[in-house]
Formats: sequence, C-alpha cells, structure tokens
Amino acid sequence: MEKIKLGVSACLLGEPVRYDGGHKLDRFLRDALGQYVEYVPVCPEVECGLGIPRESMRLEGEPGTPRLITTRTKMDVTDRLLAWSGQRVKELESENLCGFVFKSDSPSSGMERVKVFDEKGMPHKTGVGLFAGVFMKHFPLLPVEDEGRLHYQALRENFIERVFVIKRLREMLEQGQKLSRLVEFHSRHKLLIMSHSAKHTSRMGKLVARVKEIPSEELFKDYGRMLMEALRLRATLKKNTNVLQHIMGYFKKLLTSDEKLELLEVIDHYHKGDLPLIAPLTLLKHYVRKYDQPYLKGQYYLYPHPIELHLRNHV
Repeated sequence: MEKIKLGVSACLLGEPVRYDGGHKLDRFLRDALGQYVEYVPVCPEVECGLGIPRESMRLEGEPGTPRLITTRTKMDVTDRLLAWSGQRVKELESENLCGFVFKSDSPSSGMERVKVFDEKGMPHKTGVGLFAGVFMKHFPLLPVEDEGRLHYQALRENFIERVFVIKRLREMLEQGQKLSRLVEFHSRHKLLIMSHSAKHTSRMGKLVARVKEIPSEELFKDYGRMLMEALRLRATLKKNTNVLQHIMGYFKKLLTSDEKLELLEVIDHYHKGDLPLIAPLTLLKHYVRKYDQPYLKGQYYLYPHPIELHLRNHV
C-alpha cells in the first residue's frame, strides 16, 4: 500500500504558523503515524492571507452561525475565511484525502466544542471552527478527528482504522467497479464491520448479495456510505467479544481441550477489561497460522493497521 494522504492542521506538524509564530507539534502524528502517511498541511489563517504574527481571534455570536472576530481590534474576518474555505475544499478534492486531523479548540479548525463567546463575553463550548465546518460538510464520509481526542486510545484506534479502510476502499475502486472485487472486499472486512455494528453487517451483507440487481454506480455509492457509517460507531468490549467468540467457532473441531480453555479464559479476561484486545488477537492469530484457516487469514479484523502503531495494546 502506498502512503495514505491525510489532511492536517499545519501547526500539528511543527510548522510555525500560529498567531504568535509558534506551533503545536504532535509527535505521534509526525513521527509514528507519519511513517505511513503523506500529510497535506493546511493553515486557514495563513492561507487566506492573515500573516504571521497576527492578532488572535475568537468565535462570537450564535453557536450555529458564529462570526470570527479579532480579539483586540474587533475586525470581522468571517466572510474572508469562509470564502477561502469554500475554494480550498474544492482544491482538496484532487488530493484524494483519506481523512483529516484538525487542531482542537481552534476557531478556524476545531471540529467540535470550540468556544463561542456570547454578547456578555461568556464562552460556551458549542462551536465548530469555520474551516472545519466547511470541510466536514463537503466531505461528510471522510474520517476526521482533532489531536486532542486522539490522546484517547479508543478514539485514536478507531480513527486510524477508518483511515486505512477508506484507503483500501479507494484502491479497490481505482481498479474499476467490478462486482467480484466488492464481494471480496466485503468478505475480508466482514468481521471488522461486525466489531462496530452487527446491524450494518447484516444490511451490507444483503446489499452485496444483490450485486446483480442494483446498478453498479448506485451499489458502490451505497456500500461506501454504509461502510463509513458503520465504522464511525465505536467498537466496544461487548462487540469485540462477540467477534472473538465468532472467530473461535472456526476452530471448534481443531483446538485441543486445553487450547479451548486457554482461549476462553483470555477472551473472558478481555471482556472483563483485565487484558487489552491485543492479547486474545495474538492467540487467535497463532491458531490461524497453526491450523491454516484460509478465511481468517484474509480478515482485516486481525490486521487492520500496522502493528508498529501499537493501537490495540490499550483498547
């Protein structure tokens, strides 16, 4: 797989583009995830011509339609930044991004809970950064997160998993909308989807079963939308336990009684929160190799992203 293209707030890569000439370098993004990603950095303020250094700004007014106001001179730069944002997202279409990491709390790039100041000067964490809002509306299916939320292991794992899935989906589509490729793609992602939503797994299975009845363009569009909707739902201890037990069923006639007991114990410890997901998965992957289980060998649930990122060591 070639490197994944990911949009990112430029300051998170260490670029000195903040209002005071500083940055907000995130070392996980730059050093760890950066090994697998080609970043497309974006700084709304600088790119729309506000310069460095510049006066700080904040959102003011109604949460749904706030204005971007400079804090000292009270200059309204809302229209300027929105006009630039509308043009920039169109330019980003050609980048084929698989997601975006925004700067948390930023009046231009915060994806949620950004402070909006009312007429009395009181802040309310109800806003969305102006550029982030335009981007998410323009690319509603793309995975997005902010670097603050990525400090939470479960959210980090979910976001990066979605990024890798959408990359594989794009690569499948680039080979042409062939029904056989969609069937194979769904088959290999079935357990991964199940770990997020049993409901979507069932609906998507029924959709794929009708590949010869639905126009190709409509089929692939509906499938991609349902896939991203499913993966947006967080995997939980209960959901993962269900998938782990489902996988165990493939070995019911192969495992010795001791192996079954050990696997059940490890899955139970995971379900209780005593072990991370990597523990039962490591044991299951051992049995996949030992007993040469062909269907499970191809399941992305077992290998959704590079193990070097250590994403399942803490979930």
